[in-house]
Amino acid sequence: MRLRYNVRLYPTPGRCQALARAFGCARTVFNDGLRARRDAREKGLPYISDGELSKQVITRAKGTPERSWLSEVSAVVLQQALADLNTAYRNFFASLSGKRKGPKVAPPRFRSRKDNRQAIRFTRNARFAITTGGKLRLPKIGDVPVRWSRDLPAEPSSVTVVKDAAGRYFASFVVETASEPLPETATEVGIDLGLTHFAVLSDGRKIDNPRFLRRAERRLKKAQQTLSRKVKGSANRRKAVVKVARAHATVTDARRDFAHKLSTRIIRDNQAVYVEDLSVKGLARTNLTKSVHDAGWSQFLAMLEYKATRYGRTFARIDRWFPSSKTCSRCGTVTGSMPLNVRSWECPCGAVHDRDVNAAINILAAGRAERSNACGGTIRPAA
Repeated sequence: MRLRYNVRLYPTPGRCQALARAFGCARTVFNDGLRARRDAREKGLPYISDGELSKQVITRAKGTPERSWLSEVSAVVLQQALADLNTAYRNFFASLSGKRKGPKVAPPRFRSRKDNRQAIRFTRNARFAITTGGKLRLPKIGDVPVRWSRDLPAEPSSVTVVKDAAGRYFASFVVETASEPLPETATEVGIDLGLTHFAVLSDGRKIDNPRFLRRAERRLKKAQQTLSRKVKGSANRRKAVVKVARAHATVTDARRDFAHKLSTRIIRDNQAVYVEDLSVKGLARTNLTKSVHDAGWSQFLAMLEYKATRYGRTFARIDRWFPSSKTCSRCGTVTGSMPLNVRSWECPCGAVHDRDVNAAINILAAGRAERSNACGGTIRPAA
């Protein structure tokens, strides 16, 4: 399977200028290609092919006085910027024709030097390398110091250098790795996600919701107020923008670290993991928008899914319309409407249920029922 390994870069001021030059050249090639195709469409000309567009905005442009500085960066960076444009167009056309599932994809837009995220990509053709001293050697940029948290399991096929809104630099390596199955265990778990508790497991454990954004609101509010008082275009405003971005980056990093640690622990301890297929986008339209986004359910579920594939575990989602909270896990009776303020309820059979624990148990049973056994049949849930 293909994985990404992100590491922090600490370029010197000279390397920062070289990276800024590469970001600008890649952005210019992307915008020139987009402009050429838009102009061709407005004039009624045929769609410009990928090869012809590369000759027009890279090969021929380097020979003109206006774009001669494109030769100062690696040609692979320019080709990859154009490849991103071609991919964006293919996704847009596939969305129009209905071949691409999911929400509609908008047409490509021009990139700005004021975008929060700037990125360039090097493939193996660029001959980037990791030196014996642990630095990342990039063509026409030089050696960039790296803070390694772990070794790469294999030779990377590409590396993407990213500068985020907080001014930090990262290198994202794409590595092909084989699956690493963990020793099998007999335990399986169902997970009910929520806001009062981030996750409730079918064995009764409850994981508290850390609420990273809520806890940082005072600091974020103060930084935003300071930014609003700065004069537009001033140096102090640029500094205040970076401070706000760093405050948000702290919240994002803490949420990602929490999701990584929790998902790793669940995958390590359980042979099968079952979750409910939540409509996060729909829940985000309610009055719980900030809390839903702060929880980061989609990120957590994506981590569970790819880690289950990597470590030989079973991961499955059950139907989002399955009444997990209203169904008695003992007798199977489905009650009527149950408002969110009802946290515990009693079934006519005499069982008293904690709403979230009962939902997690039902999710586990439904997940087991949908699994196929060796003969192709379904496994019936336990009585």
